[in-house]
Amino acid sequence: MLSKSGIEEYFLAEKNAGLLFLIIGTAGIVLAVVFFFFLKTGFYKGAAYVLIIAALVQLGVGYTIYNRSDQQRIDNVYAFDMNPGKLTANELPRMEKAMSGIRAFMWIELALLVTGIVLVLKNKPHPPAGIAHSLWAGVGIALIVQALLLAGADYFAYKRGKTYLEDLRVFTGSK
Repeated sequence: MLSKSGIEEYFLAEKNAGLLFLIIGTAGIVLAVVFFFFLKTGFYKGAAYVLIIAALVQLGVGYTIYNRSDQQRIDNVYAFDMNPGKLTANELPRMEKAMSGIRAFMWIELALLVTGIVLVLKNKPHPPAGIAHSLWAGVGIALIVQALLLAGADYFAYKRGKTYLEDLRVFTGSK
């Protein structure tokens, strides 16, 4: 059953997820710099390329979620009491779109995971160079790690969102 405290909890969890993305993105940038400028092998340079791209996405997504969560929380708690029609007209369609987006991202993450696994298997270490010199193995390992991190975050976002969406549907009579 949707309640003001349920709305508060949902958006506070979203804000915390945004903060986590900001932290992971920042760590990814730092790690990429270390890999690219200090470790310098092909493997680490390959991983650094993926880390930089993923970190920039994580920073952008994290900032957006973190920045908008408080206002969304305030607006929807207010609408709960003062303008329930706004939850039907605005919040319900927004959440349906968000859930659809999360499902799409999970498919993309699966594709990245498979791509990473294929790259690692195709670029197994061959003596004497070994894996340390394989740029594509580094790309593959970084894709695997990033895909699993993002899929984990999206899994929890999906679970949170599914509960919130169901509560919204019941509250608005859209079920």
